[in-house]
Amino acid sequence: MKIPVILSICGRQAYVDQEPDTIELVTEGTLEHRDGVWTIQYEESDLTGLQGVTTVFRVDSEKVELTRQGRLHSHMVFQKGIPHDSLYQMEFGALMITVCANRIFVQLDESGGIVDLVYNIEIEQTTAGEVDYHLEIRKKA
Repeated sequence: MKIPVILSICGRQAYVDQEPDTIELVTEGTLEHRDGVWTIQYEESDLTGLQGVTTVFRVDSEKVELTRQGRLHSHMVFQKGIPHDSLYQMEFGALMITVCANRIFVQLDESGGIVDLVYNIEIEQTTAGEVDYHLEIRKKA
């Protein structure tokens, strides 16, 4: 059963030779637990520059998966210390990216919780920087 939730999301991107960029967003979404996997889903907005994109986090005991569909398509897999390649398809083309999680912290139950994800990113085999996602999930009143 999908539980309506409020998501507080803080995303920080620190790319090589650039000032870090932080985006904070509060939005509605859903939380679901099925077969040992937590699914967190929400719609992106103008604030993130990804309006028209659905974002889904799937979290289990071994990994976090981030899927985006709509104006762009991507599927990234995060396991601590293990690099994963992904095709990041945008309206104007596609990029091959590699992500490798440095830190994964998950504490979820039916009332909500926290997902912290810090990872390095390479774009077309070139080190690009580090991304830090912090999600706080709480059951909608």
